Amino acid sequence: MNQKNQGPAFRIEHDSMGEMHVPADAMYGASTARAVENFPVSGVRFPREFIKALGNIKKAAAGVNGALGKLDGRRVQLISQAASELAEGQWDNHMVLDIFQTGSGTSTNMNANEVIAHRCAQLDADITVHPNDHVNMGQSSNDVIPTAIHVAAVDLLVHELTPALIHLHDILTEKVQETSDVVKIGRTHLMDATPITLGQEIAGWARQVELGTARLEAVLPRITELAQGGTAVGTGLNTHPEFGARIAAELSTSYGIKFAETANHFEAQAAQDAAVELSGALKTVAVSLLKIANDVRLLNAGPRCGIGEITVPAVQPGSSIMPGKVNPVIAESLAQVCAQVIGNDVTIAFAGSSGLLDLNVMLPVMVHNLLESERLLANAVRMFADKCVAGLQANIERCAEQIEWSMSMVTSLTPKIGYNKAAEIAKQAIIEGKTVRQICLDMNVLPEDELNVLLDPSSMLYPHA
Repeated sequence: MNQKNQGPAFRIEHDSMGEMHVPADAMYGASTARAVENFPVSGVRFPREFIKALGNIKKAAAGVNGALGKLDGRRVQLISQAASELAEGQWDNHMVLDIFQTGSGTSTNMNANEVIAHRCAQLDADITVHPNDHVNMGQSSNDVIPTAIHVAAVDLLVHELTPALIHLHDILTEKVQETSDVVKIGRTHLMDATPITLGQEIAGWARQVELGTARLEAVLPRITELAQGGTAVGTGLNTHPEFGARIAAELSTSYGIKFAETANHFEAQAAQDAAVELSGALKTVAVSLLKIANDVRLLNAGPRCGIGEITVPAVQPGSSIMPGKVNPVIAESLAQVCAQVIGNDVTIAFAGSSGLLDLNVMLPVMVHNLLESERLLANAVRMFADKCVAGLQANIERCAEQIEWSMSMVTSLTPKIGYNKAAEIAKQAIIEGKTVRQICLDMNVLPEDELNVLLDPSSMLYPHA
Protein backbone atom coordinates (compact mmCIF):
# COMPACT_ATOMS: atom_id res chain seq x y z
CA MET A 1 0.00 0.00 0.00
CA ASN A 2 1.29 3.48 -0.88
CA GLN A 3 1.95 5.23 2.43
CA LYS A 4 1.87 8.64 0.72
CA ASN A 5 -1.83 8.22 -0.04
CA GLN A 6 -2.73 7.65 3.59
CA GLY A 7 -3.70 10.40 6.00
CA PRO A 8 -1.57 11.10 9.07
CA ALA A 9 -1.83 8.46 11.83
CA PHE A 10 -1.80 11.17 14.48
CA ARG A 11 -2.85 14.76 15.01
CA ILE A 12 -1.26 17.26 17.38
CA GLU A 13 -3.33 18.48 20.33
CA HIS A 14 -2.37 20.70 23.24
CA ASP A 15 -3.19 20.74 26.93
CA SER A 16 -1.69 22.44 29.99
CA MET A 17 1.39 20.21 29.69
CA GLY A 18 2.04 21.02 26.02
CA GLU A 19 1.84 19.09 22.76
CA MET A 20 0.50 15.55 22.54
CA HIS A 21 0.15 13.13 19.65
CA VAL A 22 -3.44 11.87 19.45
CA PRO A 23 -4.66 9.16 17.05
CA ALA A 24 -6.11 10.91 14.03
CA ASP A 25 -9.52 9.25 14.32
CA ALA A 26 -9.83 9.57 18.11
CA MET A 27 -12.72 11.53 19.58
CA TYR A 28 -10.65 12.33 22.67
CA GLY A 29 -7.80 14.79 23.16
CA ALA A 30 -4.42 15.31 24.78
CA SER A 31 -5.37 14.56 28.38
CA THR A 32 -6.85 11.18 27.48
CA ALA A 33 -3.94 10.35 25.18
CA ARG A 34 -1.50 10.94 28.04
CA ALA A 35 -3.50 8.63 30.28
CA VAL A 36 -3.53 5.93 27.58
CA GLU A 37 0.28 6.00 27.63
CA ASN A 38 0.48 6.19 31.42
CA PHE A 39 -1.84 3.28 32.33
CA PRO A 40 -1.33 0.25 30.04
CA VAL A 41 -2.32 -2.09 32.86
CA SER A 42 -5.22 -4.46 32.31
CA GLY A 43 -7.14 -3.61 29.17
CA VAL A 44 -10.28 -3.50 31.34
CA ARG A 45 -12.37 -0.40 30.70
CA PHE A 46 -15.16 1.23 32.65
CA PRO A 47 -18.55 -0.53 32.50
CA ARG A 48 -21.32 0.60 30.17
CA GLU A 49 -23.57 1.70 33.05
CA PHE A 50 -20.82 3.98 34.32
CA ILE A 51 -20.27 5.62 30.91
CA LYS A 52 -24.05 6.05 30.67
CA ALA A 53 -24.00 7.79 34.05
CA LEU A 54 -21.14 10.08 33.00
CA GLY A 55 -23.00 11.10 29.85
CA ASN A 56 -26.17 11.82 31.79
CA ILE A 57 -24.27 13.85 34.39
CA LYS A 58 -22.64 15.96 31.66
CA LYS A 59 -25.99 16.49 29.97
CA ALA A 60 -27.61 17.49 33.26
CA ALA A 61 -24.74 19.84 34.06
CA ALA A 62 -25.07 21.63 30.72
CA GLY A 63 -28.79 22.11 31.23
CA VAL A 64 -28.38 23.35 34.79
CA ASN A 65 -25.56 25.72 33.86
CA GLY A 66 -27.73 27.08 31.07
CA ALA A 67 -30.69 27.58 33.41
CA LEU A 68 -28.42 29.35 35.90
CA GLY A 69 -27.14 31.73 33.20
CA LYS A 70 -23.65 30.27 33.23
CA LEU A 71 -23.65 28.73 29.75
CA ASP A 72 -25.11 30.09 26.51
CA GLY A 73 -27.99 28.31 24.81
CA ARG A 74 -26.11 27.03 21.77
CA ARG A 75 -23.40 25.37 23.86
CA VAL A 76 -26.10 23.86 26.07
CA GLN A 77 -27.67 22.33 22.96
CA LEU A 78 -24.40 20.97 21.61
CA ILE A 79 -23.17 19.53 24.90
CA SER A 80 -26.58 18.01 25.64
CA GLN A 81 -26.68 16.25 22.28
CA ALA A 82 -23.10 14.97 22.50
CA ALA A 83 -23.54 13.89 26.13
CA SER A 84 -26.76 12.06 25.25
CA GLU A 85 -24.92 10.18 22.52
CA LEU A 86 -22.22 9.26 25.03
CA ALA A 87 -24.85 8.05 27.49
CA GLU A 88 -26.49 5.96 24.79
CA GLY A 89 -23.23 4.20 23.93
CA GLN A 90 -22.37 5.77 20.57
CA TRP A 91 -18.85 6.71 21.64
CA ASP A 92 -17.91 3.79 23.89
CA ASN A 93 -15.00 2.90 21.59
CA HIS A 94 -13.48 6.26 22.46
CA MET A 95 -13.80 5.81 26.23
CA VAL A 96 -10.47 4.04 26.19
CA LEU A 97 -8.93 4.27 29.63
CA ASP A 98 -7.91 1.44 31.92
CA ILE A 99 -9.65 0.92 35.23
CA PHE A 100 -6.27 0.97 36.99
CA GLN A 101 -5.50 4.68 36.64
CA THR A 102 -5.51 7.79 38.78
CA GLY A 103 -7.44 6.98 41.96
CA SER A 104 -9.90 9.85 41.56
CA GLY A 105 -10.91 8.78 38.06
CA THR A 106 -9.82 12.19 36.73
CA SER A 107 -8.50 10.64 33.52
CA THR A 108 -11.89 9.13 32.67
CA ASN A 109 -13.75 12.32 33.59
CA MET A 110 -11.48 14.14 31.13
CA ASN A 111 -11.97 11.35 28.59
CA ALA A 112 -15.71 12.08 28.71
CA ASN A 113 -15.16 15.84 28.61
CA GLU A 114 -12.90 15.58 25.56
CA VAL A 115 -15.15 13.18 23.65
CA ILE A 116 -18.14 15.47 24.21
CA ALA A 117 -16.16 18.59 23.22
CA HIS A 118 -14.84 16.86 20.07
CA ARG A 119 -18.36 15.79 19.11
CA CYS A 120 -19.59 19.36 19.63
CA ALA A 121 -16.96 20.55 17.14
CA GLN A 122 -18.27 17.98 14.65
CA LEU A 123 -21.82 19.21 15.15
CA ASP A 124 -20.96 22.91 14.83
CA ALA A 125 -17.47 23.97 13.75
CA ASP A 126 -18.27 27.63 14.38
CA ILE A 127 -18.69 27.23 18.14
CA THR A 128 -15.78 26.43 20.46
CA VAL A 129 -16.69 24.02 23.24
CA HIS A 130 -13.82 23.53 25.68
CA PRO A 131 -13.66 20.24 27.64
CA ASN A 132 -12.81 21.99 30.92
CA ASP A 133 -14.37 25.43 30.60
CA HIS A 134 -17.69 24.31 29.17
CA VAL A 135 -18.28 20.54 29.44
CA ASN A 136 -16.81 20.37 32.95
CA MET A 137 -18.27 23.70 34.10
CA GLY A 138 -19.13 23.71 37.80
CA GLN A 139 -17.68 20.25 38.25
CA SER A 140 -14.61 18.39 39.47
CA SER A 141 -13.60 14.81 38.90
CA ASN A 142 -13.82 14.56 42.68
CA ASP A 143 -17.60 14.99 42.67
CA VAL A 144 -18.39 13.71 39.16
CA ILE A 145 -16.87 10.24 39.64
CA PRO A 146 -18.48 9.55 43.06
CA THR A 147 -21.80 10.74 41.61
CA ALA A 148 -21.41 8.44 38.60
CA ILE A 149 -20.62 5.50 40.89
CA HIS A 150 -23.84 6.01 42.82
CA VAL A 151 -25.99 6.65 39.76
CA ALA A 152 -24.67 3.62 37.87
CA ALA A 153 -24.98 1.37 40.92
CA VAL A 154 -28.57 2.42 41.56
CA ASP A 155 -29.42 2.05 37.87
CA LEU A 156 -28.26 -1.58 37.89
CA LEU A 157 -29.82 -2.28 41.27
CA VAL A 158 -33.27 -0.92 40.48
CA HIS A 159 -33.57 -1.89 36.81
CA GLU A 160 -31.67 -5.19 36.65
CA LEU A 161 -30.79 -6.92 39.92
CA THR A 162 -33.90 -6.33 42.01
CA PRO A 163 -36.26 -7.47 39.21
CA ALA A 164 -34.12 -10.59 38.71
CA LEU A 165 -34.33 -11.46 42.41
CA ILE A 166 -38.08 -10.88 42.46
CA HIS A 167 -38.38 -13.17 39.42
CA LEU A 168 -36.41 -15.90 41.21
CA HIS A 169 -38.55 -15.48 44.32
CA ASP A 170 -41.73 -15.84 42.26
CA ILE A 171 -40.52 -19.09 40.66
CA LEU A 172 -39.37 -20.47 44.02
CA THR A 173 -42.78 -19.64 45.48
CA GLU A 174 -44.43 -21.61 42.68
CA LYS A 175 -42.16 -24.57 43.49
CA VAL A 176 -43.15 -24.34 47.15
CA GLN A 177 -46.77 -24.88 46.15
CA GLU A 178 -45.91 -27.70 43.73
CA THR A 179 -43.92 -29.62 46.34
CA SER A 180 -45.83 -28.79 49.52
CA ASP A 181 -46.96 -32.41 49.98
CA VAL A 182 -43.68 -34.09 48.99
CA VAL A 183 -42.38 -35.43 52.30
CA LYS A 184 -38.65 -36.11 52.45
CA ILE A 185 -35.99 -36.65 55.05
CA GLY A 186 -34.42 -33.60 56.62
CA ARG A 187 -30.67 -33.42 57.08
CA THR A 188 -28.50 -31.70 59.65
CA HIS A 189 -24.71 -32.03 59.55
CA LEU A 190 -25.45 -33.79 56.23
CA MET A 191 -26.85 -36.64 58.32
CA ASP A 192 -30.42 -37.95 58.44
CA ALA A 193 -32.73 -35.85 60.57
CA THR A 194 -36.51 -35.69 61.02
CA PRO A 195 -38.87 -35.37 58.04
CA ILE A 196 -39.57 -32.15 56.21
CA THR A 197 -41.43 -31.40 52.99
CA LEU A 198 -39.55 -30.36 49.90
CA GLY A 199 -41.86 -27.35 49.85
CA GLN A 200 -40.75 -26.34 53.34
CA GLU A 201 -37.11 -26.63 52.30
CA ILE A 202 -37.68 -24.53 49.16
CA ALA A 203 -39.64 -22.00 51.22
CA GLY A 204 -36.45 -21.41 53.17
CA TRP A 205 -34.67 -20.59 49.93
CA ALA A 206 -37.46 -18.24 48.87
CA ARG A 207 -37.25 -16.39 52.18
CA GLN A 208 -33.48 -15.96 51.75
CA VAL A 209 -34.07 -14.34 48.37
CA GLU A 210 -36.85 -12.16 49.77
CA LEU A 211 -34.65 -10.93 52.62
CA GLY A 212 -31.72 -10.36 50.28
CA THR A 213 -33.88 -8.15 48.09
CA ALA A 214 -34.98 -6.20 51.16
CA ARG A 215 -31.36 -5.74 52.25
CA LEU A 216 -30.46 -4.26 48.88
CA GLU A 217 -33.46 -1.94 48.89
CA ALA A 218 -32.55 -0.78 52.39
CA VAL A 219 -29.32 0.74 51.02
CA LEU A 220 -31.18 3.02 48.59
CA PRO A 221 -31.51 6.05 50.93
CA ARG A 222 -27.70 6.25 51.16
CA ILE A 223 -26.66 5.20 47.65
CA THR A 224 -29.10 7.67 46.04
CA GLU A 225 -27.32 10.60 47.73
CA LEU A 226 -25.06 12.31 45.18
CA ALA A 227 -21.76 14.12 45.66
CA GLN A 228 -22.33 16.51 42.75
CA GLY A 229 -21.93 20.13 43.80
CA GLY A 230 -18.97 19.60 46.13
CA THR A 231 -16.35 20.18 43.40
CA ALA A 232 -12.75 19.64 44.55
CA VAL A 233 -12.95 19.01 48.31
CA GLY A 234 -16.63 19.38 49.19
CA THR A 235 -16.74 23.17 49.58
CA GLY A 236 -18.45 23.74 46.22
CA LEU A 237 -15.80 26.16 44.95
CA ASN A 238 -16.48 27.37 41.37
CA THR A 239 -20.06 26.13 41.22
CA HIS A 240 -23.48 27.60 41.95
CA PRO A 241 -25.10 26.89 45.36
CA GLU A 242 -28.09 25.27 43.62
CA PHE A 243 -25.99 23.18 41.23
CA GLY A 244 -25.96 19.92 43.23
CA ALA A 245 -29.68 19.88 43.98
CA ARG A 246 -30.57 20.70 40.38
CA ILE A 247 -28.29 17.97 39.02
CA ALA A 248 -29.96 15.46 41.35
CA ALA A 249 -33.38 16.54 40.10
CA GLU A 250 -32.32 16.16 36.45
CA LEU A 251 -30.89 12.71 37.05
CA SER A 252 -34.05 11.70 38.90
CA THR A 253 -36.01 12.50 35.76
CA SER A 254 -33.53 10.71 33.48
CA TYR A 255 -33.52 7.46 35.47
CA GLY A 256 -36.99 7.45 37.02
CA ILE A 257 -35.30 7.12 40.43
CA LYS A 258 -35.34 9.66 43.25
CA PHE A 259 -31.82 11.04 43.69
CA ALA A 260 -30.88 13.79 46.14
CA GLU A 261 -27.90 16.01 46.79
CA THR A 262 -25.82 14.63 49.62
CA ALA A 263 -26.45 15.98 53.10
CA ASN A 264 -22.69 16.42 53.54
CA HIS A 265 -20.34 16.89 50.61
CA PHE A 266 -17.24 16.26 52.70
CA GLU A 267 -18.40 12.77 53.63
CA ALA A 268 -19.58 12.05 50.09
CA GLN A 269 -16.13 12.72 48.61
CA ALA A 270 -13.77 11.71 51.39
CA ALA A 271 -15.51 8.37 51.94
CA GLN A 272 -17.43 5.80 49.92
CA ASP A 273 -19.32 4.14 52.74
CA ALA A 274 -22.59 3.81 50.82
CA ALA A 275 -20.83 1.86 48.07
CA VAL A 276 -19.20 -0.35 50.71
CA GLU A 277 -22.61 -0.89 52.32
CA LEU A 278 -24.16 -1.86 48.99
CA SER A 279 -21.31 -4.26 48.32
CA GLY A 280 -21.87 -5.83 51.73
CA ALA A 281 -25.52 -6.40 50.88
CA LEU A 282 -24.50 -7.87 47.52
CA LYS A 283 -22.13 -10.21 49.34
CA THR A 284 -24.95 -11.33 51.63
CA VAL A 285 -27.14 -12.05 48.61
CA ALA A 286 -24.27 -14.02 47.08
CA VAL A 287 -23.87 -16.05 50.28
CA SER A 288 -27.60 -16.87 50.22
CA LEU A 289 -27.56 -17.82 46.56
CA LEU A 290 -24.48 -19.99 47.04
CA LYS A 291 -26.29 -21.88 49.80
CA ILE A 292 -29.30 -22.40 47.53
CA ALA A 293 -27.15 -23.49 44.57
CA ASN A 294 -25.27 -25.97 46.74
CA ASP A 295 -28.52 -27.37 48.17
CA VAL A 296 -29.81 -27.93 44.65
CA ARG A 297 -26.57 -29.70 43.71
CA LEU A 298 -26.75 -31.95 46.78
CA LEU A 299 -30.41 -32.87 46.39
CA ASN A 300 -29.85 -33.57 42.68
CA ALA A 301 -26.74 -35.70 43.33
CA GLY A 302 -26.82 -39.12 41.72
CA PRO A 303 -29.07 -39.79 40.01
CA ARG A 304 -28.83 -43.38 41.27
CA CYS A 305 -25.98 -43.37 43.76
CA GLY A 306 -26.57 -40.08 45.55
CA ILE A 307 -29.40 -38.29 47.32
CA GLY A 308 -31.43 -37.96 44.14
CA GLU A 309 -34.51 -36.35 45.71
CA ILE A 310 -34.85 -33.80 42.92
CA THR A 311 -33.95 -33.63 39.25
CA VAL A 312 -32.88 -30.41 37.56
CA PRO A 313 -33.22 -29.83 33.81
CA ALA A 314 -30.58 -31.35 31.57
CA VAL A 315 -29.21 -28.46 29.53
CA GLN A 316 -26.05 -29.99 28.04
CA PRO A 317 -23.97 -33.19 28.08
CA GLY A 318 -21.99 -33.44 31.29
CA SER A 319 -18.86 -35.31 30.32
CA SER A 320 -16.48 -35.71 27.41
CA ILE A 321 -15.67 -39.27 28.54
CA MET A 322 -18.76 -40.59 30.40
CA PRO A 323 -21.73 -41.02 28.03
CA GLY A 324 -25.12 -40.05 29.42
CA LYS A 325 -23.73 -38.05 32.34
CA VAL A 326 -25.58 -34.80 33.05
CA ASN A 327 -24.30 -32.23 35.52
CA PRO A 328 -26.04 -29.38 37.42
CA VAL A 329 -24.13 -26.81 35.39
CA ILE A 330 -26.52 -23.91 35.93
CA ALA A 331 -26.15 -24.18 39.70
CA GLU A 332 -22.39 -24.48 39.27
CA SER A 333 -22.31 -21.30 37.19
CA LEU A 334 -24.27 -19.42 39.85
CA ALA A 335 -21.90 -20.71 42.53
CA GLN A 336 -18.92 -19.31 40.63
CA VAL A 337 -20.62 -15.93 40.29
CA CYS A 338 -21.22 -15.91 44.04
CA ALA A 339 -17.53 -16.62 44.66
CA GLN A 340 -16.59 -13.69 42.42
CA VAL A 341 -19.00 -11.34 44.20
CA ILE A 342 -17.65 -12.33 47.60
CA GLY A 343 -14.12 -11.64 46.34
CA ASN A 344 -15.20 -8.31 44.83
CA ASP A 345 -16.53 -7.27 48.23
CA VAL A 346 -13.07 -7.73 49.75
CA THR A 347 -11.61 -5.39 47.12
CA ILE A 348 -14.39 -2.84 47.65
CA ALA A 349 -13.95 -2.89 51.42
CA PHE A 350 -10.22 -2.30 51.03
CA ALA A 351 -10.84 0.45 48.48
CA GLY A 352 -13.45 2.05 50.71
CA SER A 353 -10.94 2.24 53.54
CA SER A 354 -8.57 4.20 51.30
CA GLY A 355 -10.20 7.57 51.73
CA LEU A 356 -7.21 9.80 52.44
CA LEU A 357 -8.24 13.04 54.12
CA ASP A 358 -10.64 14.74 51.66
CA LEU A 359 -10.87 12.18 48.83
CA ASN A 360 -11.10 8.45 48.29
CA VAL A 361 -8.38 7.50 45.81
CA MET A 362 -9.51 4.03 44.72
CA LEU A 363 -12.71 5.03 42.95
CA PRO A 364 -12.10 3.29 39.59
CA VAL A 365 -11.39 -0.15 41.04
CA MET A 366 -14.34 0.28 43.37
CA VAL A 367 -16.79 1.04 40.58
CA HIS A 368 -15.43 -1.81 38.47
CA ASN A 369 -16.01 -4.39 41.20
CA LEU A 370 -19.30 -2.95 42.44
CA LEU A 371 -20.94 -2.86 39.02
CA GLU A 372 -19.49 -6.22 38.09
CA SER A 373 -21.06 -7.76 41.19
CA GLU A 374 -24.46 -6.30 40.38
CA ARG A 375 -24.34 -7.29 36.72
CA LEU A 376 -23.09 -10.83 37.38
CA LEU A 377 -25.74 -11.44 40.01
CA ALA A 378 -28.54 -10.04 37.84
CA ASN A 379 -27.58 -12.26 34.91
CA ALA A 380 -26.87 -15.39 36.95
CA VAL A 381 -30.05 -15.10 39.02
CA ARG A 382 -32.24 -14.97 35.91
CA MET A 383 -30.33 -17.87 34.39
CA PHE A 384 -30.74 -19.93 37.56
CA ALA A 385 -34.45 -19.10 37.84
CA ASP A 386 -35.31 -19.91 34.23
CA LYS A 387 -32.92 -22.75 33.38
CA CYS A 388 -32.77 -24.59 36.70
CA VAL A 389 -35.44 -23.79 39.28
CA ALA A 390 -38.34 -23.50 36.84
CA GLY A 391 -37.75 -27.06 35.64
CA LEU A 392 -36.88 -28.60 39.01
CA GLN A 393 -38.83 -31.82 39.65
CA ALA A 394 -39.33 -33.81 42.85
CA ASN A 395 -38.47 -37.52 42.82
CA ILE A 396 -41.38 -38.55 45.04
CA GLU A 397 -40.65 -42.27 45.27
CA ARG A 398 -37.02 -41.63 46.19
CA CYS A 399 -38.08 -39.19 48.91
CA ALA A 400 -40.51 -41.71 50.43
CA GLU A 401 -37.96 -44.52 50.27
CA GLN A 402 -35.31 -42.54 52.13
CA ILE A 403 -37.73 -41.50 54.87
CA GLU A 404 -38.64 -45.12 55.59
CA TRP A 405 -34.98 -46.09 55.83
CA SER A 406 -33.94 -43.21 58.05
CA MET A 407 -33.03 -43.98 61.65
CA SER A 408 -34.14 -40.50 62.62
CA MET A 409 -37.75 -41.66 62.33
CA VAL A 410 -37.28 -43.01 65.86
CA THR A 411 -37.32 -39.41 67.12
CA SER A 412 -41.12 -39.33 67.05
CA LEU A 413 -41.20 -42.28 69.50
CA THR A 414 -39.05 -40.55 72.12
CA PRO A 415 -41.95 -38.90 74.04
CA LYS A 416 -43.52 -42.38 74.40
CA ILE A 417 -40.55 -44.67 75.05
CA GLY A 418 -37.76 -42.27 76.16
CA TYR A 419 -34.50 -41.19 74.57
CA ASN A 420 -32.40 -44.16 75.67
CA LYS A 421 -34.84 -46.78 74.36
CA ALA A 422 -35.16 -44.86 71.08
CA ALA A 423 -31.35 -44.78 70.73
CA GLU A 424 -31.22 -48.53 71.32
CA ILE A 425 -33.74 -49.07 68.51
CA ALA A 426 -31.76 -46.84 66.12
CA LYS A 427 -28.56 -48.75 66.82
CA GLN A 428 -30.28 -52.08 66.34
CA ALA A 429 -31.66 -50.89 63.01
CA ILE A 430 -28.09 -50.23 61.86
CA ILE A 431 -26.82 -53.58 63.08
CA GLU A 432 -29.60 -55.62 61.46
CA GLY A 433 -29.99 -53.47 58.35
CA LYS A 434 -33.70 -52.97 58.98
CA THR A 435 -36.03 -49.99 59.22
CA VAL A 436 -36.96 -48.46 62.57
CA ARG A 437 -40.52 -49.64 61.96
CA GLN A 438 -39.44 -53.27 61.54
CA ILE A 439 -37.22 -53.24 64.65
CA CYS A 440 -40.10 -51.81 66.70
CA LEU A 441 -42.40 -54.55 65.45
CA ASP A 442 -39.76 -57.21 66.18
CA MET A 443 -39.30 -55.89 69.72
CA ASN A 444 -43.04 -55.30 70.35
CA VAL A 445 -42.23 -51.78 71.46
CA LEU A 446 -45.75 -50.46 70.83
CA PRO A 447 -48.97 -51.77 69.34
CA GLU A 448 -48.81 -51.71 65.55
CA ASP A 449 -51.66 -49.25 65.11
CA GLU A 450 -50.10 -46.77 67.55
CA LEU A 451 -46.69 -47.31 65.97
CA ASN A 452 -48.07 -46.52 62.52
CA VAL A 453 -49.53 -43.25 63.79
CA LEU A 454 -46.29 -42.21 65.46
CA LEU A 455 -44.16 -43.16 62.45
CA ASP A 456 -46.37 -41.37 59.95
CA PRO A 457 -43.97 -38.80 58.41
CA SER A 458 -46.77 -36.29 57.81
CA SER A 459 -47.33 -36.07 61.56
CA MET A 460 -43.72 -34.91 62.09
CA LEU A 461 -43.86 -31.77 59.96
CA TYR A 462 -45.35 -29.28 62.43
CA PRO A 463 -45.42 -28.57 66.18
CA HIS A 464 -48.01 -30.39 68.27
CA ALA A 465 -49.66 -29.15 71.46
